[in-house]
This record gives sequence, structure tokens and C-alpha cells, in this order.
Amino acid sequence: MTFDVTIPVLNEAETLERQVLILHDFLRKNFPQTGQWRIVIADNGSTDDTFAIAEQLHALHGEIVPIRVPKKGVGLALKTSWGQSQADMVGYMDLDLATDLPHFLEAYEAIANGGYDIVYGTRLHPKSRVVGRTLKREITSRAFNLILKLYLRVGFSDGMCGFKWLKREVYPPLYQAGAMSDGWFFSTELLTIAEWKHLKIKELPVKWTDDVTSSRVKIGPLAKQYLAAMKVLKGRRGDL
Repeated sequence: MTFDVTIPVLNEAETLERQVLILHDFLRKNFPQTGQWRIVIADNGSTDDTFAIAEQLHALHGEIVPIRVPKKGVGLALKTSWGQSQADMVGYMDLDLATDLPHFLEAYEAIANGGYDIVYGTRLHPKSRVVGRTLKREITSRAFNLILKLYLRVGFSDGMCGFKWLKREVYPPLYQAGAMSDGWFFSTELLTIAEWKHLKIKELPVKWTDDVTSSRVKIGPLAKQYLAAMKVLKGRRGDL
């Protein structure tokens, strides 16, 4: 099974090369077959040297592929990347590699051989291990996911974890059914609509190391965006 790993980035010149090469070494060790995989660096409109560094990485390693995204937005970065992909499996992880990389092997196995359509990482499962997360972030995450369950009537435990994988063939129907946000809510839309459409979803407890120092997420504005997006998404359920 071929796969693309998308990493959305914005002004990450300082850490891009180091982090991408860590991921590259991991994939090359575990998937040595030539042409089986790509790392897609989706640049969300960086104003520093991020894209130039991505091009340098591509020159050294052809399986590292930089793409430009017309404007900011994690959802837009993923839609742009996945819309161009020819791989059997697509997905994404954050540049900080907060989710331990060996979990990717579990996700790959679940989709390649386990019959699952989607695999998502969760930090809220009893078997998950979360390192370095502040109490404020923990409470916010749990509150958000509780609201999701009550308002959208879904069963997945963690809609915000930046570690999700799916068969590429299921992406177009999910997009057409309403998974189309340009922002962070896109990955939650994917899970919600997948559950509503009764796709086979695997929850993957993960070890997650929070890097608060590198986060640009503002909880207040993001919460407002999410609540508004939930209302819109709930309205789409009747169309499924």
C-alpha cells in the first residue's frame, strides 16, 4: 500500500529540516521499498525560508515533496495535498511529531490489513500517555470533545489530535458530504461525517508529547470558530 504523509507548515524554517529528516529516516527504515511513500510539506503561505528549505530537502530526497497552499489554513493544506495525491492512504501529523512515530506503524497496519477506513490518534483514551500538557489545555480539550459528543452525537473521543489517516478513496465522499473546512476543524469534520456514514473507524491510543512553546493556537478564538463550525456541520447531517 502506498501512502502520503502530509505535514502542514507555516513559518517553520527553524525546525523544518530537523523534524522532516527524523520522519524521513523513520519511514525509510520501516518502509524501504522505493516509491511506496512520500512526505508532503504543505506550506500555508510562509514568509520565512520554510519553502526554500523544503525545496532543498526535495533536491536531496525526491520522496520529500513541497507544495504551496494559496492561503493559510490547516484544512486547506490537507485538502490541497490529498486532492493531488495518487496514494492508497493519506493522512497527516504535526511537524513537532508530538505523536510517537511508532504509532504510524499501527495506523498503517489497521488500514492496509485491518479493514479500517480511518484511523485517528486519541490522547483521551485510558491507555494514552500525554506528556507535558498544561492543565488548561487538558481541560479545554476534554470540554471540546464532550461538547462534540453531546451536540453532534458522535462517539469518537478526540477530534483535535493531529494524527489521522484514511484510505484515499473515502476522502472525496467525505469532502462532498461536508468535510470542507479550511481551518483546524477540518479533521473533526472528517471523523464526524465518517461516523455518520458508518465507515469503519479505529481509535488509536497514543503517546503524545505536547510542545506548548511552539504552539500558535489561541484557545479563545479557536473555541469560537469551533462552536460556529459545529453548528454548520450539524445542519449538514440531514443531507447524508
